[in-house]
Amino acid sequence: MHALDNVHPGWLGRFLGLALVFGLSGQAVGAQPADESSASAKPTKPALTVTTTRPEIRDWPRTIAATGNLAAWREVVVGAEIGGERLVAMPVEIGDQVERGQLLARIDSDSVTADLEQARAAVAESEALLAEARADAGRARQSRGTPALSAQQADQYLSAEQTALARLTAAHARVRAEELRLSRTQVLAPVAGIVASLSATQGALVQAGDELLRLIRDNRLEWRAEVPATELARLQPGGPAQVLAPDGTPVNGQIRRIAPTVDPRTLTGLVYVDLPTETTGRPLRAGMFVRGVLDLGASPALTLPQSAVLMREGFAYVFRLEPDGTVAQTKVGIDRRLDDRVEITTGLEATAEVVDSGVGFLADGDLVRLVE
Repeated sequence: MHALDNVHPGWLGRFLGLALVFGLSGQAVGAQPADESSASAKPTKPALTVTTTRPEIRDWPRTIAATGNLAAWREVVVGAEIGGERLVAMPVEIGDQVERGQLLARIDSDSVTADLEQARAAVAESEALLAEARADAGRARQSRGTPALSAQQADQYLSAEQTALARLTAAHARVRAEELRLSRTQVLAPVAGIVASLSATQGALVQAGDELLRLIRDNRLEWRAEVPATELARLQPGGPAQVLAPDGTPVNGQIRRIAPTVDPRTLTGLVYVDLPTETTGRPLRAGMFVRGVLDLGASPALTLPQSAVLMREGFAYVFRLEPDGTVAQTKVGIDRRLDDRVEITTGLEATAEVVDSGVGFLADGDLVRLVE
């Protein structure tokens, strides 16, 4: 006989109903902590597969970047040396190559030629007068102290001879002066070079001292690089330099001299760089504003591939590999760039191992996996 046989059927039904209710309630209560635990668990971030590298020390050129104008090494001003005459010819144009002694301009010489002829005639007249005076002086010397010629008259003849000689000397001087004026109607190139500008017009009346044209002496240009005063002491005459022409052509040059003064407004000084004569006119021209670099020689540099450096908010960072497989975002200083590498100046030692691929997807503390 079972114990439930003595239980009233009504009580048994109630008991089973309560048991079912409490059993279901207990199951619901017990399930709640399991759901909360599952919801609170965070998904694990997958490790990014990367490659790493170490810094390399390389000898890199150290340069100073600068800008400045191109100008003639020596600009020669050619002017008129006589005045009051017309400019009748200018057989050269801007950009022409001229040699020393080449005709650059011709000034009307008609009046000068006439003056020269008059001066030569004066010489002939003075020579005739001198011959007559010498003859008189010779007779005076022979008759001096005789009753035929008094001493006073003899002195007059001798004085006339000296006067005639002086007049002849003056006439010869005038001829030379007119010949010089005539030669100056032909304006010749004082040096070889390139015609940089024309200041006069054919047919114009010129005066002595008027500018006719300008030459770039010996076809030589110079780059007047504007360099910060703090950098001037690092430069030396004879050092190499390079300018970049507007068309992108690099042109090598050499530092000739360094200005002894600094502009107080810009705090820059001029460095004069000689450029090859064959580059004058093509690709370089006087008046151009160009950029370039001044070479300070080579120096050791701690370098990394540019792919290993992340630029963020104006600062440079690398991701150093830690022993636990994570990366540490490290701020570094950078300076020179050459090809695909960049110089690290601060923040990293030469033995460090850093990520060199996918740095844009990393954050400080990320777990990484190295490519095998």
